Amino acid sequence: MCKNPAMPFADSGRHRIAVLALDDAVPFDVGIPGQVFGAAERDGGKLYSVHVCSPGGAPVETTAGYAIAPKYGLEELETADTVLVPGIRGLTAGTREFPAEVLGAIRAAAARGARVASICTGAFVVAATGLLDGRRATTHWMWADSFRARYPEVTLDPDVLFIDEGPIASSAGVAAGIDLCLHLVRRDFGSEVANRAARRCVAPPWRDGGQAQFVERPMPAVSDASTGPTRAWALEHLDEPLDLATMAAHAGMSVRTFTRRFRQETGRAPGPWLTAHRLERARHLLEETDLPVERVAVRAGFGTTASLRQHFATSVGTSPGAYRRTFRAS
Repeated sequence: MCKNPAMPFADSGRHRIAVLALDDAVPFDVGIPGQVFGAAERDGGKLYSVHVCSPGGAPVETTAGYAIAPKYGLEELETADTVLVPGIRGLTAGTREFPAEVLGAIRAAAARGARVASICTGAFVVAATGLLDGRRATTHWMWADSFRARYPEVTLDPDVLFIDEGPIASSAGVAAGIDLCLHLVRRDFGSEVANRAARRCVAPPWRDGGQAQFVERPMPAVSDASTGPTRAWALEHLDEPLDLATMAAHAGMSVRTFTRRFRQETGRAPGPWLTAHRLERARHLLEETDLPVERVAVRAGFGTTASLRQHFATSVGTSPGAYRRTFRAS
């Protein structure tokens, strides 16, 4: 019987994750799932089991000049609740061919209901299966053009840290794999478990902005003021009316200067940044408190239940009430 990714408990009581390592694997990416999912616990019990596998269980060369020796073969994909593909060497990702047995095993896992996710250039492997056709995905910004050229049927968004399309998820380069894994923990078991896992990994449970803040470009002058203090102040006043003019005045800048520097430092405009944090606050309140939805809307800064519902429908794809029932039940 196939496991449903929305119901994270496998027969063993743990959500099974198969990390599929291929030659020229990025070792940091291979190690992320074991660290993040291994840190996810509830009442002292582990919630995930993570198995690194390769074709035939053979040793895999890495981009760091050494090999790793997975204990498992592709048969792990037959029972995994999540199949996660780490990054591979970016310079060859756009041209190399991937083993037919690997692509077939990923397709078979997806067909029986397993969640499929990728870190960094692992998106090239998942795209080769056809599972990303017609879907949104992301990968490292340096290899975006190569990805688009090879997989034009995929809607690539290189400006985000990760994308969750339900049965398929993908992340940007290297550290964004941590963001994605923490997001999946949050999706499976709620924010309390994910936040504890993040603390154990000494990582932020959620990061602002997208890849735009990391793309190589001329740096602002050292004398330029930062919008950081105003961002911190805004996070403490999410339940109050905040607009661009108010935030710019707090920073002591003109609206134009504040907007430009805000984009430089976070990779997004102040408005979407503020909305994203208000949604994060609303999610936390829905998951961890019994506050009525109308109070959640006020505490998160949306003002009205109608506004909260509209933003939830656009960004989360469900209603606040349905979201609460899903995460409180899990």
